[in-house]
Amino acid sequence: MTATTANDPLAHYTDDAWVRPIPDALLAARRDVTAAVADLATIRDADLTKPWAWRPQGEYELRYGFYRIFEEFERAGVDAQGALRAAGIERGRAADLIAPATAARWDLHGILVQLPDAAWDVDPGNEEWTVRRTVGEIIGAQRGYAAVTAWWQAQALPVDASLPTERPPVYDGMPTDEEEAVGTPAEVRAHLDEIFDRSTERLAGLPAERLAYGTRWVGFAVDIAFRLGRWSSHTREHTIQVEKTLVMIGHAPTEVDRLIRLILAEWGRAEAVVYGAVDAEAGIRVLAEAAADARATAAEAARVARG
Repeated sequence: MTATTANDPLAHYTDDAWVRPIPDALLAARRDVTAAVADLATIRDADLTKPWAWRPQGEYELRYGFYRIFEEFERAGVDAQGALRAAGIERGRAADLIAPATAARWDLHGILVQLPDAAWDVDPGNEEWTVRRTVGEIIGAQRGYAAVTAWWQAQALPVDASLPTERPPVYDGMPTDEEEAVGTPAEVRAHLDEIFDRSTERLAGLPAERLAYGTRWVGFAVDIAFRLGRWSSHTREHTIQVEKTLVMIGHAPTEVDRLIRLILAEWGRAEAVVYGAVDAEAGIRVLAEAAADARATAAEAARVARG
């Protein structure tokens, strides 16, 4: 294993040869998606029935602009998968297990991006968590999942009852959930992305044989593959918690809010096709084209809404 700093267990217990950086082209495509959403967010529900000249043959209501972007992302996911298949790209089982987490992450963003900043800190009462506290838990747990997975795979132990039960030392010195969620909502969401992406960069290349090594999760003896698969379901679990909190504080999403969540969730499913892969340029190119088209469509839709 390549050791770096003792206070960075994810790097300390993983091999630099496994590292799979998030490609710049994918990061650029994300910026187009974010820009598209910023434009769509300026549209009011009352604007959705305005006529939109989608094609020269005639007009349709502006609402379809949102669904058109959704359709483009849906198709991009299919086409990206086909491009990778044609190129013979196999990203490996570790990356396959991790990839659904980016779909879960983008679905969560679909809720958070439209929330007023003040809603993050409204106390729902009855000792329930605020939105900020819940997002902090997602970030903190993801940091922990990655670091603990790195530590356990380095132990190379079989899955059985003799697995150590002591708390792994990698937890020592980790930020609290509250510390993970310090900052503006935009800063916290960026931090969420940082933690997910770095976890993926260090663990998506984990050799297949290490997925069968033992680990513990809430006391149960499980394998490393289980822990990687837990990234997605944990995020989904707390996305539901955020939704429940919003009901408690009386926040109701608008139709535009719902449509933006639909779009970002679909982008996440498309991104999951290439997430954690190496040499996935053919698939990323498909996603990047769809993201650029979405940015143009959203800008036009916003212009129409402004009149």
